[in-house]
Amino acid sequence: MASNKVIMVAEKPSIALSIASVLSRGQMSTRKASTDVHEFEGMFLGFHVHFKVTSVIGHVFSVDFPEKYQNWTTTDPLDLFQAPIQKTEANPKAHIRRHLSQEARGYGNLVLWLDCDREGENICFEVMDCIGHSNETRRRIYRARFSSVTEKDILKAMDNLVEPNKDEALSVDARQEIDLKVGVAFTRFQTSFFQGKYGNLDSRVISYGPCQTPTLGFCVQRYLQINTFKPEKFWAVRPYIMQKGYELQLEWERNKLFDYDVAVMFQKLVMEDGILEVTEIVEKQESKSRPSGLNTVNLLKVASSALGFGPQMAMQVAERLYTQGFISYPRTESTAYPSSFDFRGTLGAQVNNPTWGSYVQRLLADGYQKPRSGTDVGDHPPVTPLRSATEDMLGNDAWRLYEYICTHFIGTVSPDCKYVRTRVEFSIGGEFFHCVGHRVLVKGFTSIMPWLAVTEKNLPQFTKGEKIEVSQVDLHEGMTSPPDFLSESELISLMEKNGIGTDASISVHINNICERNYVQVLAGRKLGPTALGITLIRGYQCIDPDLCLPDIRSFIEQQITLVAKGQADHFRVVQHVLQQFRQKYSYFVKQIENMDALFEAQFSPLADSGRVLSKCGKCLRYMKHISSQPSRLYCNTCEEVYYLPQKGSIKLYKELTCPLDNFELLIFSMPGPDGKSFPLCPYCYNSPPFEGIDTLFGAVKSGPSSQLGKGAGMPCFLCPHPTCRHSLIAQGVCACPECSGTLVLDPVSAPKWRLCCNMCNFLVLLPEGAHQISTTRERCPECDSTILEVDFNKKTTPLENGETLYTGCILCDELLHSLVEMKYGKSFFKRMGGRGRGRGSRRGGYRGRGRGTGKKVDPKMSFRDF
Repeated sequence: MASNKVIMVAEKPSIALSIASVLSRGQMSTRKASTDVHEFEGMFLGFHVHFKVTSVIGHVFSVDFPEKYQNWTTTDPLDLFQAPIQKTEANPKAHIRRHLSQEARGYGNLVLWLDCDREGENICFEVMDCIGHSNETRRRIYRARFSSVTEKDILKAMDNLVEPNKDEALSVDARQEIDLKVGVAFTRFQTSFFQGKYGNLDSRVISYGPCQTPTLGFCVQRYLQINTFKPEKFWAVRPYIMQKGYELQLEWERNKLFDYDVAVMFQKLVMEDGILEVTEIVEKQESKSRPSGLNTVNLLKVASSALGFGPQMAMQVAERLYTQGFISYPRTESTAYPSSFDFRGTLGAQVNNPTWGSYVQRLLADGYQKPRSGTDVGDHPPVTPLRSATEDMLGNDAWRLYEYICTHFIGTVSPDCKYVRTRVEFSIGGEFFHCVGHRVLVKGFTSIMPWLAVTEKNLPQFTKGEKIEVSQVDLHEGMTSPPDFLSESELISLMEKNGIGTDASISVHINNICERNYVQVLAGRKLGPTALGITLIRGYQCIDPDLCLPDIRSFIEQQITLVAKGQADHFRVVQHVLQQFRQKYSYFVKQIENMDALFEAQFSPLADSGRVLSKCGKCLRYMKHISSQPSRLYCNTCEEVYYLPQKGSIKLYKELTCPLDNFELLIFSMPGPDGKSFPLCPYCYNSPPFEGIDTLFGAVKSGPSSQLGKGAGMPCFLCPHPTCRHSLIAQGVCACPECSGTLVLDPVSAPKWRLCCNMCNFLVLLPEGAHQISTTRERCPECDSTILEVDFNKKTTPLENGETLYTGCILCDELLHSLVEMKYGKSFFKRMGGRGRGRGSRRGGYRGRGRGTGKKVDPKMSFRDF
């Protein structure tokens, strides 16, 4: 019966394992599937049932436009604001949708163990969509709410199952749709407009994001403050006294003056008087409060400023600690602990820790404090340690983050730091000075968090009305200094204050502006904007400042929060925000020349960039190679740009020309000893002359035209030209045993000759040291592979009587086969889908070279000695 079966779905395989281990008390069976499936018997809502526990791997679906809106040439970005969107599998190779559907058959109860935040709630409904609602089984759906994967939390969640929250899931749908449509529309227009205009501009993708761009705006705003800062000289009067063996420098009540003559006048007044009088002594006991609970934002700030971890890395490490059961859920906005929190139990887990165990023991013996009241947002308790660990168990990076989380928690339940602050005030020549001392009474939480300790400064004894002679009076000269670049920690604070992103997405936005080359991370995790980042923000400021100011995103986040609380309609919020951005987009397009003027002043025109490399087949003039990303050729006469493969070296290939268009051929070489090399024609590479060629590659289209995006195209080893000596027909040898590609001869690999797959990273090392290896027009009668001609070195020839010339098939010829070796190298293209077999037909209407004709044998088997 379906009612006697319960399927549970977690967000990650490791969490599914923890849940199954607790509920089954370790008595479960596990089998492999798309994600592991754990099965056991147990009790559910008072009934004996069969449990099945499995997981997803994050979001099951991602949001994108339908195929008809993917072409940059035929789709006006303005249309994207009203275009439909569709959800497709986020990781199609994992087959999570099929996996959930199959595993849930016949199961009448579904318990959702997704992370307890808005994203997790959204994934709940994705899982429900995969599993479907069967009338036959009348499936009941429950939501487990938990903050850690400890036994106590898991059992408590099972006893308090609730319903999934549709409003929170819809708020994520709203954010995804807004970010997709706004981001893609602006990004496509900007990229298309600036692509190919400037030589030293990295214009692969000039992206805009409703969160990303205001985040960049903060960094550029600080840069502009630094750039426009004018330093000024200042002066301060500094008297010194000797008191009971102490030399003390006194602080001036006026602090500093910017007029030298006036400062000198005050210095003379003090020097002429020469005697200080103690006018006031104030002693006051003060306390430095222990910290409140640790939320995500504060964790990220400390990780950046104190540990040197970027926000993205800090969250990855924290999530790993969570899934391993060492800390509670790391995505939380709350700094207040719930009234039911077990502080004694949490501290008790740390009493045997070799680093802070003795401090925890004293704390438990003397009595711990209740943490300071913080903010309770109602999501999760603050980030808290759950299990004791050592550096050997976790490794360096995870240990440093875990160590901070532990010391912070212990600090929250430690006493406040108490100290006496003494301020002594003096008068001389009509001017007033003071000095301040600190004496610590109770270290409190600063014993475990010494970086927050109060610095002790002992003052000698003074008496009110006492007269003291001045030993010297200096006139200190200084210069005002500009602020430093924004640190990651400061940026996180600004984002939180202005409502940019959430605790779950702040790290992603900061990582995006780094990866887009809008900012660079400098020493001390400071963020210095690049020329591109500065020019973009200045461009938005002169067209529509709203596009880079935090106000508009803050408003969107507020609206999305209303959706999550059920106080605003999802559809109306999305339409309202998109309508605003649609109007802004239209105005931006009309005013783009204002931004272009800034780009023109900052970046070099293509005509002034690069070095002469090869001849254009149209005008027969030399084209320039621009090596800055994205690598490309530029013909100044035709004013045409030809993109090249990225991340490798390009050089002229013996001044040979393409028989189709007369362009000079180039050789592209991947870096490293195993990087493949291949010839290409710049024109064919950008405009494949044979229909269907552009569908062969794993590279994504990212260009604004119907041509392939930068870094993808048709090299010679994919060209089916029947007579060109560099084409697949001439250089292809046999089918690749690892994919659906073809092994082709690397033309410039001498003396270490080799075959490379034209699709994956498979290499075959041919006889080393041969003078020449070349393909022939003959085919092997056994396997239909191309016959190779090998000219061996006289000194190392394996042939009898010193013969050097030999022809044969590397698959069927015993001698050649014994001299070749298989290897994996560095590939230019991404691996394509599944493993190909034999010669198989190619998309695009032509067939690959290899073992398809003749005997139908698995080509893998022909590599019998590999």
